[in-house]
Amino acid sequence: MSFSQDVKQEIGRKYAGEFEGFTFPPNANIINPALTLAWIFVQKGSVNDPETSYHLEIVFEDEAEAMFTLDLMEKQGFRVRITKRKEKHIVYLKDRETIAEFLGFTGAVGAMMQMENSLILKDMRNSVNRKVNFETANIERTVGAAVKDIEAIEYIERHGGLRQLPENLREIAKLRVEYPDASLKSLGESMDPPLGKSGVNHRLRKVREAAERLGKC
Repeated sequence: MSFSQDVKQEIGRKYAGEFEGFTFPPNANIINPALTLAWIFVQKGSVNDPETSYHLEIVFEDEAEAMFTLDLMEKQGFRVRITKRKEKHIVYLKDRETIAEFLGFTGAVGAMMQMENSLILKDMRNSVNRKVNFETANIERTVGAAVKDIEAIEYIERHGGLRQLPENLREIAKLRVEYPDASLKSLGESMDPPLGKSGVNHRLRKVREAAERLGKC
């Protein structure tokens, strides 16, 4: 059974007795918004499984019925839209929070909770993916920088050796070769006295500049 059918069954159980003899549109003096929208959705609506996409729509043959429903939903504070598709009038919701609110309002509380749980899980997955992507990008940047540093150091070794560098640059060059996978922060912490990330970056940049100068000679 689909998510949409589950929603309709839950609403039907809640309003089982009240749906009997219901007429649409109801008399303006006795309109019960929750009951009316629940009946309309069961008869004419559908909602996508929140695991796939967020879309709830109610399809009308009659434009007046569509406008009545649009007006009633707007009065309840729902951000609702209307469009026309093949001579049919479609009242629909696209916002995930609004759909969840509509389900709860019309009596499908279980479906609303299921949808909210789905939203929480989806947000958690998105958060984890963003974190993984961020960390992957950081690793790639770290590895890329290390490769350039080591290439510069090896070039210097082949063209006169590290002894031509000042002592502070020789120290950081040796550490970079010894710990190619280390972050700038880790390299700085292994020095005596410790050096901050910006200081390590500054010295490695000087090493690369030294290699560039040798290449131009």
